[in-house]
Amino acid sequence: MPEESTTPDLEDGTRQFVEASNRRDFDAALAPFSKGAVWDRSRVGQEVIEGREAIRGFFMDWLAPYEDYKQELEEFRDLGSGVSFAVLKQRGRLAGSAGLVELRYAAVSTWTDGLIERITTYTDIDEARAAAERLAEERGR
Repeated sequence: MPEESTTPDLEDGTRQFVEASNRRDFDAALAPFSKGAVWDRSRVGQEVIEGREAIRGFFMDWLAPYEDYKQELEEFRDLGSGVSFAVLKQRGRLAGSAGLVELRYAAVSTWTDGLIERITTYTDIDEARAAAERLAEERGR
């Protein structure tokens, strides 16, 4: 009988985050993040957020104006060496509006012991894919 892998499933952690975000269950959404996690949004011209509680505050503020909100995981790749690459799409309708706001982005994440240590977001999917592949190669050495 083959042994089960003890390696955490990074895709499951990412899906947990996405599904919990859709429910606005911030405790569950942040469960895959380490206490000292960093969300680097500098590639999209925004701030770097440090710490799980600061990330929670960001998400609460980000989702507050939306009456309807959904995030979808379009693509996921575990590149090894604790690096993952994901393409996500957010779609929402602001309260009192009939129009939808959409954002498609990529997230390059580093993981330790099944927890997200750092996420860097990109709007240029190809740039993110290349960065993720380089990072996985560097960490695998």
